[in-house]
Amino acid sequence: MSTAAVNLIMILLVVSLISQLLDVTELSSGFIWLANELGVGAAFFVPVTFILVCIIAAATGTSLGTLFTSFPVFFPAGIALGAHPALLAGAILSGCLFGDNIAPISDSTIVSASTQAYRTKTGTAEVGAVVATRAKYSFTAAAIAVIAFAIAGVTVTRSESGSSGAADSGDPTTLFMLVPIFLLIFVAIRKRDIFLAVTVGVISGVIVGLASQNLRWNEIISAGDENGASGFIAEGLANMLPLIGLSIVVFAMIGTFQASGLFDWIIGTLQNVGVSSSPSQAEWSIFGGSILTTGLFASVNGPSMLMFGPIADRVGSAANLHPYRRSNVMDCGALGLGSIMPVVSTFLLISSQVTAETGYGVSALTIFATSFYPLSLTLTMMVAIMTGWGRTFEGPDGRQIRARHYAQEGD
Repeated sequence: MSTAAVNLIMILLVVSLISQLLDVTELSSGFIWLANELGVGAAFFVPVTFILVCIIAAATGTSLGTLFTSFPVFFPAGIALGAHPALLAGAILSGCLFGDNIAPISDSTIVSASTQAYRTKTGTAEVGAVVATRAKYSFTAAAIAVIAFAIAGVTVTRSESGSSGAADSGDPTTLFMLVPIFLLIFVAIRKRDIFLAVTVGVISGVIVGLASQNLRWNEIISAGDENGASGFIAEGLANMLPLIGLSIVVFAMIGTFQASGLFDWIIGTLQNVGVSSSPSQAEWSIFGGSILTTGLFASVNGPSMLMFGPIADRVGSAANLHPYRRSNVMDCGALGLGSIMPVVSTFLLISSQVTAETGYGVSALTIFATSFYPLSLTLTMMVAIMTGWGRTFEGPDGRQIRARHYAQEGD
């Protein structure tokens, strides 16, 4: 197994701990309390929900995990306040995908970085640096989504609003768990070391959780039912094992494709038709290929980028695009339209099913239309490719340069 594969598996193992810790300490409950304290009504509950879910998802780094934890909390509360079900579902899903797009502990962020190798030095794109360079696209798309949700929330509300007292009052003490999250994100961006960042996050999270009484000693590690391991450490690792197993299978497939010459044939075919003859053409190929591959993988973005990443790496490097740029174009395609492909999207189907369980079922196609963040992210990256916004090339020693410059020309 390659070094990149081993590194990815190790990263998935450690990030599972912080994700489960935040789930156990119920961070989302603190945001519900905050919304209630601010007196947010039906019209503005939708954009506020989007912002809160963005924060939760960015903190936990898991879109599917946030999807399952946020819907039971925010959807009934919003319905009780009179928010429109379709807009509310779209806001929750959008927030989940924002976190997956920008979080340094997100599996999709890690995969998009670890599959893009340098050509002028050893190693792959650093996760912290990728997050820093991706922020301008993610936050631009998020700002557009907030405005869209605010306008739609004011324009469309349910006429039969329930009592706000029906909503969960929340627990303000869980907001203390933002402290380890801020520390984790700071270390990840400053030191560009995801292992160090998660270690800081987990240790500080346990300390803060115990001090604020949001975490009990037996929730760290203990003997569960029938003397089985329990606690956030055991549960976090157990929850990540299926994804790790899938990653191993995908890496094995990638190795087989590489050994068989399939990737060389694909790259050669793309180059023959001119898709990597210029930086913009290479980016359109990476962007479109990422969307298509993610759709074929039922919009599960992490494994799809594991499969497509080596192709994006080869196509992008042929145009001397910097690994950060390759990673960002690929990830924004996968987390944009790729994650909400109609009919096949796992995210849309799960969201629709969860809303149906509340009695206010929303169809998958309707949620697609109200998923403003992934739609705006797609448009944002299209503009970035057309205008060259944020485009960088790989210079000597892996440095980012704005002008097209091949490593051998700078030697």
